[in-house]
Order: sequence, then structure tokens, then C-alpha cells
Amino acid sequence: MIEIVSDKEIRIDKYLGEQTEYSREFIKKLINEGLVLVNEKKVKASFKLSKGDKIAIRIEGHKEETDIKPVKMALDIVYEDEYLMVINKPSGLVVHPGAGNYNNTLVNGLLDYTNNLSDIGGEVRPGIVHRIDKDTSGLIMIAKTNKAHELLADDFKHKRIKREYIALLNGVFKNGSATIDAPIGRDEKNREKMTVTDKNSKEAITHMKVLKRYKNNTLVSCILDTGRTHQIRVHMAYIGYPVHNDPVYSKDKATEFGQFLHSYKMQFKHPITGKEIELTAPLPKYFQDYLDNLETLD
Repeated sequence: MIEIVSDKEIRIDKYLGEQTEYSREFIKKLINEGLVLVNEKKVKASFKLSKGDKIAIRIEGHKEETDIKPVKMALDIVYEDEYLMVINKPSGLVVHPGAGNYNNTLVNGLLDYTNNLSDIGGEVRPGIVHRIDKDTSGLIMIAKTNKAHELLADDFKHKRIKREYIALLNGVFKNGSATIDAPIGRDEKNREKMTVTDKNSKEAITHMKVLKRYKNNTLVSCILDTGRTHQIRVHMAYIGYPVHNDPVYSKDKATEFGQFLHSYKMQFKHPITGKEIELTAPLPKYFQDYLDNLETLD
């Protein structure tokens, strides 16, 4: 369930296109299926919002006409029990099906591995509690039961799950650390990108710490207070030190590996047992080999 309070007078389909990652066409499908409520009432796509209107999107109720099949895949499972899994996702792997890609995603691999996945996300997103970008590697959590999914989603929402990323930036960052507090919203000129903006944006806070300086790059750790789409990539580009090899937010030409950004550490309290868990995942070989060949600063 996604809940939003309108802050302007505008058509609901256009407003949700600005406020969410979904396309206008997909939003219209949700509205037509009665999965979008305004002040607890069904509306049409042309409905004009007023300031203060309460919008609820029941994305989990959407039925997509898909044929998602299990695909044999080598999963790097860092942790697993009867309630959840944490997987070290390789760079280049899309998390869940969409946009015509229904056979080569993490979800396809999960369906081959186990029949025990939460169904809160529907057919397309079984077990998926949160996402990381296709070319971002590292730890991602998977729910195996609906109860675990609900509790984990609440933990993510209330910032009880701590995640640390490692990123290689272009340029030499002089300070030892920084906190970037800059709201992020969808880029009005390019809907595929996010940007720092005060228009239709949400709070975004990233804490960055320098790990090592190289001749032309800086290795940093990033801890998120919020979880906005492309947050680290947008914030690093905003301060003038984009993530190395980023095909979207860096002006330099990128290789197929994509951005050098890795979800390195995850700390959380188990939603069922209450046990404190801390997990880490090593950098991908391509990432580490690249670092080993960089010239360091004395």
C-alpha cells in the first residue's frame, strides 16, 4: 500500500506520474482496476485532486498478464532461514520482471530456487521487499512469508534496517566525510532520471565517508537515512563527484558493468526471532580488480 497526501490541484493520473516511479499508462490501469482511492473512494483517471486529498494505491492487488517462469540461476545466498533470505546480487541483474523482461531477473531465479516466497508483491514481485538498481551489486533482502514481508517493509519504512554502500567516485573528495541533505524528485526533462529538486520531491539524506583516495577517484561508504530511487547516484552527481562508470549520472562514457556502487552491509533485527543480524558482501571481482590497478595518493 502506497499512501500520498496531495499538495496541489491536478489530475490524479498526472500527479501520480510525478510522485511515483510508475508510468501514466500503468497508473491508469491501477485506477481502472479500482486500486487507487482518493479519500477512500474510487475515482477516474481524469479526477482532479484538491490539496490535502488522501491517496491510497493498492499496488499489491494489481493483476498483470504475464508468464513469469522459473529460470535456473546461481544465487549467492548470504543468509537464509524459513522466513527470509539475503542475496548478494551481481551487477547487471534486474530485480523483478517488467518492461518486456520477464525471463532474466532475480525473481525468475528465486522462483526456480524455492516455492516459499511472500505474495504481497503479486505475481511480478514475489518476495521482493525492496530493490536495488540493475547495475548496483550487493545485498538485497527477500521475504519468504507474508508476515515477514509486512514486518520488514515496516522496518524499511521506519529506517530500522541499516544499509551501507561502497562507491567509487570520480574526482578526489577533499573532506573526510559529508552529509548530503537534498530532496530528490523525478527529472521533468527526462523521466528515466531522478534529480535534486524542490518540485514534487521527497526528503533524501545520505551520509558519506571517505575510505581511500586515489589519483583521480575516491572510494567512499554511504549510509542512507532515506531510500529514494537512485539516491546515492543522484546525490554524488549533485555534489560534483558522480559514481564512477555511471551510464546515467556521469558525463563519462560507461562500460557494460555500470556504476561502481555496491550494497556492502546490512544490519537488522530479525522480524520473527528478534535476533540482531549483520551481513556483509565483498566487492565484485571486476570492482576490486579495478581498484587494485588504480594509483593511490600518498
